[in-house]
Amino acid sequence: MTGHTLDVLAALADEIAARQTSSPELSYTAKLLSQGVEKCAKKFGEEAVELALAAVLRDRPQTVAEAADVLYHLLVLLAATGVSVSDVMAELARRRGVSGVAEKASRPKD
Repeated sequence: MTGHTLDVLAALADEIAARQTSSPELSYTAKLLSQGVEKCAKKFGEEAVELALAAVLRDRPQTVAEAADVLYHLLVLLAATGVSVSDVMAELARRRGVSGVAEKASRPKD
């Protein structure tokens, strides 16, 4: 990923944070956030399924569009839960250089 890519995601996260105090009648983001974590999680899940279906169909333009929706709704969900993008980046940095198999094995068992 380039610095520009991260700048776009950071700017989107900042925009979502700023809209938390906007009127739900004027902002789709504010409307989602006003409906709570459950609604934000449901919408994220719907978009993730749409992305998976587009990928399976190998529909590149639709995959790109749905991936953008997933990223947006992920950031909205994070805002709704009070988790920052920095928190997620720190976790990814912690995992860097650790094999996926080892990282998964280190997780607490439910």
